[in-house]
Formats: sequence, C-alpha cells, structure tokens
Amino acid sequence: MEFNEETIKSQRIYKGNITEYWVEEVLLPNGKKANRELVKHAGAVAIMPFTADGKMIFVKQFRKAIEKTILEIPAGMIDKTDDNPIETGKRELEEETGFQAKVFELETSFYTSPGFSNEFLYIYRAEELTRVDQPLAQDEDEFLELVTLSFEEAWVAYEKKLIIDSKTVFALFYWKMKKEMEQKNR
Repeated sequence: MEFNEETIKSQRIYKGNITEYWVEEVLLPNGKKANRELVKHAGAVAIMPFTADGKMIFVKQFRKAIEKTILEIPAGMIDKTDDNPIETGKRELEEETGFQAKVFELETSFYTSPGFSNEFLYIYRAEELTRVDQPLAQDEDEFLELVTLSFEEAWVAYEKKLIIDSKTVFALFYWKMKKEMEQKNR
C-alpha cells in the first residue's frame, strides 16, 4: 500500500521570524480528504559541549511555550548567513557559551516532530573548548545562564525535570551510552 498524501490545496496562514504555519488539504491513500496543520522551520543545530574535565555545558533559560525555566544544550536556528549546519553549530556555541571547539563532530540528525513540523535538527559533539575573549553577541531576546554539570549532576537535573526537551534528553542518554561503552572497554 502506498502511504503518500497528495496535496490538493495549500495555504500559508502566518509567517513569523522562526516558523511558518500552513493548512494543507490532502488526498489520503483511501481516496478521502483531510486537513493537515503544518509548521515549517529552517532547521536547527544543537551542541553537546564537553569540558576538559568531562563535564557538559548547559544553558539555563526560560521557555515561554512551557512556562518553565529549563536546562538545555546550546542550540540555534540555521539562518541565511550559514552555508551549512556545522557553521550554525560553531556560531551558536560561541554566541551562547563564549567557547569555540577544536573538535566538532556530527553525532546524529533527525526530524523533531514530523507529525506536524519539518524542523530538522543536527546534534554535534564539541570538545577541546577554548574561551573566546570577545565572543559573538547573544541574540537580543536571549537571556541565558551557563551551567556546567558532571554526568551525575545532569542525571539529577533530568530526574528533577529540569532537563526535559528532546535534544537535551538525547544528549544525556548519548552521554550515558558513551560512559557505559568506556567502562566496558576498560
């Protein structure tokens, strides 16, 4: 059975700075029609910055959509000035943390919520960090605090529901897997 949905009609209902909202009428595989409410997004990059002593840098910030202050790995949108996701990641790492990384490796990428959005997220691991004397400026509407945590401290933050967004939960479980593999290989 083919699962494709043919778009019959497409209407953009709002274009913001970060997202666009569309309603599309589609023809289903069974011949019936349905509406799809879609959020279109340019994509984003997240960074897992590891310090020399094996800790990870998080950013603490308020998220209006959930009315809560949480801990997240640094991240940001791919914008028109970036030629590729790695440039976005390096820019966001410096803007949000004031660090640059000698090692910057792609770990994974995925659609964050394909049921309603086309947002595609790249997650990089950053190591061998150096502080920048005059880092790139943070976005005007961005208020963050850096929090550097050991794995154990980050796990406690997860249990306390301070780490609750998908990219940061992924980073935490990636870190757990990495630690378990290192112990296994000893």
